[in-house]
Amino acid sequence: MRSKLVCWLVILFIPLLVACSDSSSSDSQNSDIEVVSEIEGTVRVALAGFQLEDGIDPITGIENKGMQTFIEEEFQPRFPNIKIELTQVPWENAQSKQTAMLQSGDVDILYTGGAFATQWYQQGLLRELDDLIEDDTNFDPSIYLKGVWENSYSTKSPDKSAHFGIPAVLGRRVTIYDKQLFDQWGVEYLSENPTPEEILEKAKQMTGENPETGEQNYGLWLDGKSLNLSTFVALTHAYGATGGEGTLDDPKNIDWSLNSPEMVKVFEWLEKAAQLPPSDFLNALGNESFGLENNNIAIHLDATGASTMAEVRASDNEELLERFESVLNLGPEGEGWVAVDPFVMAKDTQNVDASWEVLKFLTGYEAQKHNYQEYTYTPTLVDADFVSDQDKYMKTAAEIASVTNSTLMDEANPFFGSEIAPAVNGFISQAHNGDAPDIQSYLDDLQDRAEKWSANQ
Repeated sequence: MRSKLVCWLVILFIPLLVACSDSSSSDSQNSDIEVVSEIEGTVRVALAGFQLEDGIDPITGIENKGMQTFIEEEFQPRFPNIKIELTQVPWENAQSKQTAMLQSGDVDILYTGGAFATQWYQQGLLRELDDLIEDDTNFDPSIYLKGVWENSYSTKSPDKSAHFGIPAVLGRRVTIYDKQLFDQWGVEYLSENPTPEEILEKAKQMTGENPETGEQNYGLWLDGKSLNLSTFVALTHAYGATGGEGTLDDPKNIDWSLNSPEMVKVFEWLEKAAQLPPSDFLNALGNESFGLENNNIAIHLDATGASTMAEVRASDNEELLERFESVLNLGPEGEGWVAVDPFVMAKDTQNVDASWEVLKFLTGYEAQKHNYQEYTYTPTLVDADFVSDQDKYMKTAAEIASVTNSTLMDEANPFFGSEIAPAVNGFISQAHNGDAPDIQSYLDDLQDRAEKWSANQ
């Protein structure tokens, strides 16, 4: 009788044991994460372009962990009393949507484009961060790339006196070429620091019907609808076309030189280059297969290498790494345009202390590791030890960032975004369609508009 009673007791307690075991197993996943702060509050975060939910990469088929899961697994154990409310904003309307959120007081922390952040700071919509940085002994600015931390218009005021953002993602603007297409056409590979003339000459040789496959090839791809004009900026470095002398904190006294002989050379190059890409480049399309097996473009300007790295990660096949080679950008030292996308804080944030903890975490090591491993976002950290040894594209991007200095030809310049970008993209479109305007007259008009703009500041 006693043995039967023991058996029944065991049966009754098994579900309880299983439940306890499941609970401890769940808790143990984060048991090695220590609480950083007991601070309380709700922080509203608007992320441009980030994936919130777990999903499948459409190119590689790999499962990606979304930002919501990352917050639950990595942030909440460290800050158990801070609630984060995430909102995803597509890049296509990020500026208008996030501007409206700032103006209406509906957001505390934002991840956004550097040019948008600069404009919001100048409009008085963002909070300066220097007092928070100075009062926080746990925050170490030296973890970020020095050139980015000290010089980026995307995170510092035009006079470089104040920080309004923390750098989170470094844009890759790398020249990448397809060695397989070069071999099929019998063209010599690009040099380590190719000039614009070398790019143009070799791209022309590989535009047309592939001599081995019979398929249509395009020698070149560049973004024909770029907001930041990354290829144009690289060309201004290459030809010494500064666009003028002056500083962005004193726009009234900028001495513009947009119609200089050096700028004429930039536009002459663009006119010739516009004949080489597929027509979809005018809508920032036509390069969807670049970096993959069925690619038909020989040279891609301002590429990232992300699709190649994602494919290698999915298949463990390193042949694509050998096929697609990266070199420096078009400037004399390999300079180009270096994008920096920051996290920023709203001027009227509801809870400054909680918001600062969220901003620090989302720009820190764990977050940048997640963003790189899941989405191949380039980190802004000095010691990014999580970057794959295979990722030569990121290493090339870091080389470009180390030699590139900002000029007036930058998206942080209001006139650049409002007038120069439309003018350059319009010229490229006309040139591709065989209707390029007279370059000197075109630039004289742009120079006149720039001088009138400065006079009105």
